[in-house]
Amino acid sequence: MNGITSIIVLMFDDCIVLAGGSGTRLWPASTYSRPKQFLSLKGQSFFSAAIERALAVTSNTRDSNIVIIAGRNHVDAIIKECAKFDSEERKRLALIPEPLSKNTAPAIACALIYINWVSAGRERNTLVLSSDHIIRPLEIFKADADTAVAMAQADKLVVFGIQPEEPETAYGYIEASNTLTIPNETQKRKKRYESEVFNVASFRGKPDIKTAKLFFAAKKFYWNSRMFAFSSKFMLNEFQHNCPEVILPFKKLMAPNENSHKSIKGIRILSDWENLESAYFQTKSISFENAIAKKSKSTVMVKAGFSWTEVSSWDEYTRLTKNSNAEVYGSDEASESCFVDSDIPVALCGVKDLIVVVRSGSDSGPAAVLISKKGETQQVKDIVEKIKSQGKKNLL
Repeated sequence: MNGITSIIVLMFDDCIVLAGGSGTRLWPASTYSRPKQFLSLKGQSFFSAAIERALAVTSNTRDSNIVIIAGRNHVDAIIKECAKFDSEERKRLALIPEPLSKNTAPAIACALIYINWVSAGRERNTLVLSSDHIIRPLEIFKADADTAVAMAQADKLVVFGIQPEEPETAYGYIEASNTLTIPNETQKRKKRYESEVFNVASFRGKPDIKTAKLFFAAKKFYWNSRMFAFSSKFMLNEFQHNCPEVILPFKKLMAPNENSHKSIKGIRILSDWENLESAYFQTKSISFENAIAKKSKSTVMVKAGFSWTEVSSWDEYTRLTKNSNAEVYGSDEASESCFVDSDIPVALCGVKDLIVVVRSGSDSGPAAVLISKKGETQQVKDIVEKIKSQGKKNLL
């Protein structure tokens, strides 16, 4: 697939970028105030890369919206990241600060209602992206997005499925059934790469290792990327039919006007949408998969041709970065077999296969240290839950 050029693509009208998160899996570098999507890999944050993808697959027109949904305490970090884009790109960005964290279904419903208002109710092909993924190469992602647009136009709910590389318990799964024909408009364009599309038989939650091995052997189960595509009117109807308790509080809101927004560094921020907080209190906390995708009769899967990684643990992060992000002293063996991410120098003596993460508190975040054996960092989430249960939220 390398070297693919000149792929002609359809474009989405709008993109919703989910940028919430509580910062548990990459603690202590990731915290409530600065969750993992704002961490950098090779000089670019995961969030910034998601915005770059959104810009690449949405039409470059005045009415194209890239709507970012994030917590109120993340606004400053988002403005800082978005300021790196040029002025024309920033005009397409809109930020809705969530007053409460209510999972992904309310976030998507809120963004849909906003897009419906600002587009005067016109039909919109919409893509939903998460902000903690690594996706390469961009050209293949754009080609798969092209197919997703065509399926969305045919009133399908599209999910991107990832071919498993190994039995994995950290991800949910999609069970694929029969292959589908891609709509004619997509087939007419000559491309050097063609996406595959399947009907979806079921969504499965994160499995135990025994079940994950069965899924892997069956060859019909794919990792759920949690990236979706649909037409706006179709999805508003899906919410109304399958989970009205999520969408109704947002449908009752008055349309935002110019006074509802403020602009900081060229980015529109929905700072005063009347009764938005009340709507969040009233809506149901539920994932988009449980609210809509599992219930919809029109769900299809685009098999991803691109490489996909969700940075869900320090083990995953170390595989991506390989070299320590710190000043490390010690034996060559320790330096080679251990990974260190620290804002102060670290010395290692007589140890191997460790992941060491140190935050001194110099960035106004909490001072904390994580030391883990490689392969065991999925337990970090449990550690964070224990810290919360002990009332020590100042460490998070």
